Amino acid sequence: MTGIRLDAVSKVYDGQYLAVDGVSLEVAAGEFMVLLGPSGCGKTTLLRMIAGLEEITEGELWFDRTRTTILPPRDRGVALVFQNGALYPNRTARGNIMFPLEIAGEDATEANAKVSGLAKILGIDTTLDRLPRTLSGGQRQRVAIGRALVRQPRIFLMDEPLPNLDATMRTELRQEIGAMARDLNVTTVYVTHDQIEALTLADRIAIMREGRIEDVGTPAQVYNDPATAFVAGFMGSPRINLMSATVRVTDHHRVFLDFGIQTISLSPIDRRSLILRHNDGRQVIVGARSDAFTPVAGGDANELSGTLRTLEFHGHQWIAFVHCDLEMINPDLVGAVPARPTAPPPPSPASGTRTRHAAASSPALASALGAIVKAAFRRRPPQPPAEEPSTPAHRRSDLVIEVGAADGLQTGATVRLSVDTSRLHIFDESGRRIDRITR
Repeated sequence: MTGIRLDAVSKVYDGQYLAVDGVSLEVAAGEFMVLLGPSGCGKTTLLRMIAGLEEITEGELWFDRTRTTILPPRDRGVALVFQNGALYPNRTARGNIMFPLEIAGEDATEANAKVSGLAKILGIDTTLDRLPRTLSGGQRQRVAIGRALVRQPRIFLMDEPLPNLDATMRTELRQEIGAMARDLNVTTVYVTHDQIEALTLADRIAIMREGRIEDVGTPAQVYNDPATAFVAGFMGSPRINLMSATVRVTDHHRVFLDFGIQTISLSPIDRRSLILRHNDGRQVIVGARSDAFTPVAGGDANELSGTLRTLEFHGHQWIAFVHCDLEMINPDLVGAVPARPTAPPPPSPASGTRTRHAAASSPALASALGAIVKAAFRRRPPQPPAEEPSTPAHRRSDLVIEVGAADGLQTGATVRLSVDTSRLHIFDESGRRIDRITR
């Protein structure tokens, strides 16, 4: 088994677009690591850098104790499964899976035995003599996985292999991928934007945003204790409720969260109470998942009230949208970073030659020049337009809550919601947890 270590790895395209920004991550030997994030966050680029298909602009890549940064792909012992499978159309399923062994010059009898054994594990042993065009999407993807695994790679990489499949096939193949990776005990890095895939497959999840890693942890950690408001908003369905609030502290050091026309209090022994008791007037973001609220008849000290705007039937539950006249925050925009700035024009050939010679003769100067180049690609802090509010808000100021049944709930009626304050997440205005967490 082989572990992976990324040390402050960055990728710049065309000298101006910073796709991956100083990512440091360790994947333990035999671990199933999922890179999760929205489209364009840099997760596929990071995967291709591990595979050697993208050159690393800055930073170091290590496989165990071997520096792999400039090692060619063929020498890395890495197998990569693409999103579309990328099979050879003129080869049967057997021929596709056997192709890496043929290139390696392996004995045909032994190669056939390996292919047959692996095909049984993947459930495609009856399709080995069929061409890709005659196979279903799930079968083609299994063939692609078999072709990657037959080489017995040190590291297994998968780039969103399931989105093109129907829901039933996606669930089935997801279960098989997880079981297979653990049975083979191979270090796996899996890229997806689907949180269900991440939660069900991963030993740990690294959530990426704008080329950086926002949070890393087990599925339970990143869901139950998200490090940032963005992570809290990205994980979970229905989406978490993020509300703008002001900290109010009484003369007796009781901490209240003021939502404008409604208020709830934190327990005096709550750790967050101790953190906020000297921050009267501070603006915070309060996160509460849909199951942190319970409809009550009234009389609860910590409750919010509003008007039931609509109900949605989701089969096993109902989702209620309650208008409470609160300022709701969009997690996609909290702590968002603007587009990367364009790099300065490259130096003239003559000046570039002098710079290279000077850097070669002075390690200290080379380090300083590297810092200057890196700084040129750093993002500038966001500057919100003067005509717009600096705090991003949803179009509707609704709380989204789960209810087991719609009995007694009527659209347009007033609803009182008891709030479980132990399940609240409190973030500062930049979207970081006020009670810092360690993994």
